[in-house]
Amino acid sequence: MRLAQINRSLLYMLLAVMACLYLVPIYVLGATSFKGLDEITLDQMWRLPSHLDFSGYKTAFDKLAPNFLNSLYLAVPATLLSALFGSLNGYVLSKWQFRGSNTLFALMLFGMFIPYQSILIPLIQFLQKIHLYNSIPGLILVHVVYGLPICTLIFRNFYAGVPDEIMEAAKIDGTGFFGVYRYIIMPLSITGFVVVGIWQFTNIWNEFLFAVTLTSQKQQPVMVALQNLSGSQIVQWNVQMAGAILAALPTLLVYIFLGKYFVRGLLAGSIKG
Repeated sequence: MRLAQINRSLLYMLLAVMACLYLVPIYVLGATSFKGLDEITLDQMWRLPSHLDFSGYKTAFDKLAPNFLNSLYLAVPATLLSALFGSLNGYVLSKWQFRGSNTLFALMLFGMFIPYQSILIPLIQFLQKIHLYNSIPGLILVHVVYGLPICTLIFRNFYAGVPDEIMEAAKIDGTGFFGVYRYIIMPLSITGFVVVGIWQFTNIWNEFLFAVTLTSQKQQPVMVALQNLSGSQIVQWNVQMAGAILAALPTLLVYIFLGKYFVRGLLAGSIKG
């Protein structure tokens, strides 16, 4: 018993040390964002600011505000659409299986492993032909299509646990394809939508490659604008760090308020699947 307590204490100490090491960059990020430019030197990197200076936040917000809105216009519709289509795909592939459905599902999952870089040139050419290049709707289309495989996988595993007897009873009562989805599947899918929503919103908000290659300055999301905050001659590290915190706030708030539902949804999907 004594040995078990010692081992547990050592484990907690090790976890505390690892947590501190993990939080070191966040500490430097936060401390630097509240410093004036004259305090930002290598020898003072670990020190707390002598006084709170919000000029970095003001400058970063003024520069990032338009691109911040671009990210909202991109992430919210793309998340909702990919979750809706992924839910419908998962519903069909788990409850309305047809000949070749498993092959189709495998081909859809293959899309998860296609590197972004390998399809950039044909993707740009395609968006130019349909007149969506250099636009937020074009980025929404790209993220919806690229998000369908993972969304379909999550929902298919989630719906696999829904008893078939409920479906059969609804069919006997005359409920059709969309009726079953609306009145039975949708109400049972709240945790699944939370999981997919958090996953997609985070990925779309933080994505950089598509954003920098498919849009110009006025249409670029906040992550591209954040990279552009660095000056050509002098890097204002307080502005850079403040901008990084501002850009990360939406995803951070999503995890703070919905994190428990995210874990619950993942466990529900894994158990039912």
